[in-house]
Amino acid sequence: MNVPPPSTLRLAGIDIGTLTCRLLIADLTSGRPLTELQSDRRILRLGEGVDRDKRLSDAAMERVIACLKEWRSVIDRHQVSACAVVATSAVRDASNRQAFLDRVKYESGFDVELITGEEEARRTLLGIRSGLPAGVTDLLALDIGGGSTEFILDQPGHEPIVQSMNIGVVRLCERLLHHDPPTAEEIEQARAWVRQETKRAVAAMPRPAGCSCVGTAGTITSLAAMAQKLPAYEPARIHNYRLTIETIRELEHQLLSRTKAERVWLPGLEKNREEVIAAGAIIIRTIMDTLGEEECLVSDLGLREGVLIDLAKKM
Repeated sequence: MNVPPPSTLRLAGIDIGTLTCRLLIADLTSGRPLTELQSDRRILRLGEGVDRDKRLSDAAMERVIACLKEWRSVIDRHQVSACAVVATSAVRDASNRQAFLDRVKYESGFDVELITGEEEARRTLLGIRSGLPAGVTDLLALDIGGGSTEFILDQPGHEPIVQSMNIGVVRLCERLLHHDPPTAEEIEQARAWVRQETKRAVAAMPRPAGCSCVGTAGTITSLAAMAQKLPAYEPARIHNYRLTIETIRELEHQLLSRTKAERVWLPGLEKNREEVIAAGAIIIRTIMDTLGEEECLVSDLGLREGVLIDLAKKM
């Protein structure tokens, strides 16, 4: 494996999410965009059942640890200078979180940092800011995860304002969307919950004129891929794509009128996301309706890129 030039840091980052685990290995040179060397993501549903049981299941832990052991070998081959691994909502909420973290350390060698929702938002913002198009300054970022959703208001010259709501795609599915497809009553209950929590989250946030709505993570990027009917995931066509509220409403209708088995065949939808994408569509559509947003700029960059940028700054 090639080693990086002296002025470049070769780093690895892993995001252990409630639904998805993500790996990124990249070279970082001061003043330049990061250069991706290898990336991977797996829908492993670590947070399955956590909303109900407040525990990580043995099966979910096994899935994630097997993946981390595989990624350990990949990272070692790249001769990285440093590696950062973070865990988010599902691990925060689990009563057996320490047992999981200890197992990860023992079986894969990774020291996992369990980060707060605020710290997750700060690093996500670093990732988003690294790839925004020219002219986007003030922004309200939406990070829809498996267990929670973060709202991040960021204006140059001001400290970012972060609010988190304890609603994510896995949590919404497990708590309210019990039928396949969801019933009209379940959908309305879901909308009411998201609407109420969105209003609470943004109540203390100023809303500057000209503020851009920017979305990151799997729900938003999947909807961008579906809007373009992409046969395979193409980051270059998804990043900085503009999703209108009309398109989101159309996609939500398509998803909610189909069973999980029927959604599998929708162009652009990532395998194993067919259950949670309906919940994701409800969340983003309801947030945008509640806030009066007409458009959402899609960022393919987020927490895993922010983890690397933050690690580089510390070094």
